[in-house]
This record gives sequence, structure tokens and C-alpha cells, in this order.
Amino acid sequence: MLTAMKRADIEEFFRRLAAKNPAPRSELEYHTPYTLLIAVVISAQATDASVNKATATLFKCADTPEAMVALGEEGLREHIKTIGLYNSKARNIIALSRMLLDRHGGQVPRDRKALEALPGVGRKTASVVLNSAFGEPTIAVDTHVFRVANRTGLARGKTPHAVEEELLRVVPPAWRQHAHHWLILHGRYVCKARKPECWRCPVRDLCAYPAKTEAPSPNPGRPRREGRESSAARPRARGGRRETRNR
Repeated sequence: MLTAMKRADIEEFFRRLAAKNPAPRSELEYHTPYTLLIAVVISAQATDASVNKATATLFKCADTPEAMVALGEEGLREHIKTIGLYNSKARNIIALSRMLLDRHGGQVPRDRKALEALPGVGRKTASVVLNSAFGEPTIAVDTHVFRVANRTGLARGKTPHAVEEELLRVVPPAWRQHAHHWLILHGRYVCKARKPECWRCPVRDLCAYPAKTEAPSPNPGRPRREGRESSAARPRARGGRRETRNR
């Protein structure tokens, strides 16, 4: 067994995440399956916030395969040049847009094999599109999901694909539709990579991570020694001189 959680604990794990966020969704901004696909391709090794900033202007002038091809690779680069790997991403986006026009009537296919055949689209991107655009109960494993699944004991594996297969095996069907969104958001804002904020984690008692963190001290400064008064706190005699004890 790759999971360290009992089935009842897994059910409770997702019940609690759902209670905090009943209808989670991607933080990427999109309005069609095509714009979602493009946003996810651009998001590789980039933050959602930086992608949203770039696509805010891009999608105003090119939000269909036809418009994207007309914009061209050079024009696309101008919109996404603040994003890492923008040259290869621009090349792939123009190529996949042409392929959508040539093979799929300009529509994003609702089929994993067809999606993964598009330039720049891997398994994770295909899973995100199938889930968010078409409502398929897939689980996309990014760095956040991979970390949370392994760290908590929910689903352990040495590769994203291995973790995905284990998650699909252990996550109850009722929670599978939104599972990767809950895990992504939990990893992004609570179960962080360098220092997880375990003190505010809703599933802390279910988690197998041994090095749980505690809440930081409200007064992180150097504590004053007990039993000694500061000079400012000592009473002063008339004339501004400190009073001294009788010896």
C-alpha cells in the first residue's frame, strides 16, 4: 500500500477541505476550453498571477485558434515575454492552434490522447483541461499535489504519474472531481514547500508528516530575562536621580 491513510481518514481529509472551500477552481483566468488550454501551457514553471497578467491583454486580441494564428509567433511573444520559456511556449501555442484548426475544427478535443498529441501539451496539462473545461474526474499532479500527497501520506509515489495513479485509486468518487484543486490550493497556501503552516492546517491530525510546525511566537524579539527590571522601569528619586536601596 502506498497510502499511509485509512479509507475513513481519506474521506474525512477531503470532507474538511471541502468544508473550507466547497467549490474550488483554478486560479488561472479563462473563459473557454481554448483559453484554459493556452493559460495552462503558458503556466509551466510560472505563477498563476504572472500568467493572468500576461493573458489579460493576450485574450483581448487572440482568444481563438484563428486569432492566435493570425497574431503569429512574434506577436504572441510580445504578450508573454515576461514569462519564463516564452520563446518555446509561443512556438508551441502557434503550432497547437494550427493543429486544432487542421484536425479538430478549431475546437479543443475532449480526449486525452488527442490533447497530448498537441505541441506543448503533456499529461498534466491534458488532465487540467479535461477536469476544468469538461468536468472529467481527472487528477492533475503538479508540484503542489505531488508534495501534499507524499507529505501527508495520502498517496505516495516517486513520480507524478505514480502519485496520480494512487490518487485515482484511493480518492473516493464523491471527491474526485475537485480533488486536485483542493490539493493545489492546500499546497500553495498552507502545506508550503519550505515551511508548512501546520498550526492552521484543517487536516493536521490526519497527516503523517512527522515534523509538524508550530505557530510562530507573537513576539519574535529577544525575550527579557525574568527577575530583572530594566533601568527605565526603576523608580527615580527627586531631581532625576535613581533611588537606591539602603545597604
